[in-house]
Amino acid sequence: MMRQGSMVAAIVMAVGLSASGALAGQDAPRKLVAPVRGEAKVEITKPDTKPGPKEVVTTMLIKNISNAPIAGLKIEENWYKGNNAVGGDSYRHPRPLPPGEVIQITLRVPRASIIGARNQYQFTHANGTVKVTTVAKLDAPKAPATK
Repeated sequence: MMRQGSMVAAIVMAVGLSASGALAGQDAPRKLVAPVRGEAKVEITKPDTKPGPKEVVTTMLIKNISNAPIAGLKIEENWYKGNNAVGGDSYRHPRPLPPGEVIQITLRVPRASIIGARNQYQFTHANGTVKVTTVAKLDAPKAPATK
């Protein structure tokens, strides 16, 4: 009887230690922060547009310089020949962009549809407008946020 009691106690202790070890490896629960309402502020690098054999690829870095996360950040690239829209691409960030975080986006458009056209970018978010400031350089992100 004594053996069973000590064995049960050993099993309970082992399970308790493994559970506490698993919990210790987890991050603390994230605190929810209200996203930006109205005008959000971002810094971007000059868009790097490179024509390829089949498509035109535009990349840029974007940094949130607002005091709160930006929910539903969306970037649209529109191409025009004269006053006629000829195509474009868009990117929507899949989660709120925290303050100070830098992401890299890539936009792709078929080359044949935009030969001789000019482009324009439009930034929006779920709760308002985005004020864009172009800067010479931003730190590279840890992982690109491409499509």
